[in-house]
Amino acid sequence: MTYYYRLGTVPPKRHTQFRQPDGSLYHEELMGLRGFTGVQSLLYHLHPPTQVEKIRLEQMVMLEFEEMGPLRHRHLRTGKALSQGDAISARVPLMANADVCISVAHPTEPMSYWYRFAHGDEVIFVHQGSGFLETQYGILPYRAGDYLVIPTGVMWRMVPDINVAQRLLIIEAQGHIEPPARYLNRYGQLLEHAPYSERDLRPPEHLLTHDESGEFEVRVKARNRITTYLYLHHPLDVVGWDGYLYPYAFNIADFEPITGRIHQPPPVHQTFEAPGFVICSFVPRLFDYHPLAIPAPYNHSNVDSDEVLYYVEGNFMSRKGIEPASITVHPNGIPHGPHPGMYEGSIGKERTDELAVMIDTFRPLQLTRQAVDIEDMQYPLSWRS
Repeated sequence: MTYYYRLGTVPPKRHTQFRQPDGSLYHEELMGLRGFTGVQSLLYHLHPPTQVEKIRLEQMVMLEFEEMGPLRHRHLRTGKALSQGDAISARVPLMANADVCISVAHPTEPMSYWYRFAHGDEVIFVHQGSGFLETQYGILPYRAGDYLVIPTGVMWRMVPDINVAQRLLIIEAQGHIEPPARYLNRYGQLLEHAPYSERDLRPPEHLLTHDESGEFEVRVKARNRITTYLYLHHPLDVVGWDGYLYPYAFNIADFEPITGRIHQPPPVHQTFEAPGFVICSFVPRLFDYHPLAIPAPYNHSNVDSDEVLYYVEGNFMSRKGIEPASITVHPNGIPHGPHPGMYEGSIGKERTDELAVMIDTFRPLQLTRQAVDIEDMQYPLSWRS
């Protein structure tokens, strides 16, 4: 849950006259969730945000899934994924279900337009790269390790730093991505036992108000298509806003791990939740300190979930043959666990330096044809002695 925040100039009272220097009214836009009953923000524009000059269908968006084969564990080497273009066109969708779509992107170009997703929130994990996210809420700098949490309807574009390679993991939800409810008190404040606090959430730093004429493009993804809207005024014309709904950044390095005397289960790593899935952060941490502890995870069956693990960097104590940007997919129905020798080999070790992002989904995922193209076909047999 984000907290109350304000940027720019707003009037003392909502929904009252707020006039520009020439005497005309600023134009309100209320952005809110759950039909006026969720969090919301009120923005003030120089021009009505409804003044569209032209509309055209940009493209249809339909995923191509693999033909159904045997149920198996998967290893995707996403460093081999062919990706070029901007932060949207470079996306390579790898897997999806009715709740979430997981993609990677290695953008090579800046975005020349703004974009919004109409059906849910997005989290963009910045594996590599830096720059800033430009939105109607202001400028939000990003760096490696950041989760960029973008609420549905927010208009944005990524402006990467020149000559800095960009590598992104994109989690597109059909719903809202929020801190786990068990971390919050009844007032919406993060509790003392939560692994991060409001101080770790970075809202937009400053507001840039544009009053320019020309032709400005905004693309909206909705209903399996991307539609282009052309405006004759700059869409980032907000002079002020306040509320609880806005994009923010949270760096994985600010996640404080929860440890114990014996091995802690994956929920202690949970960072966000959404309808149908959760997002977890595995960060450098001290190992279990019981004198007979076994730090490596025990074998387990994902009875109700598919487990997707994106490896960022470090030494992965339970896996062999894994590289940065690898993705493993362990589906429900069959057990998985540490590779041979890793379970016993973890005994006596004091800490791990691994960094990874996990997505657990509660409905089965389907892999795309692009995912199969980069699959390590030997991985399902890698537990052999």
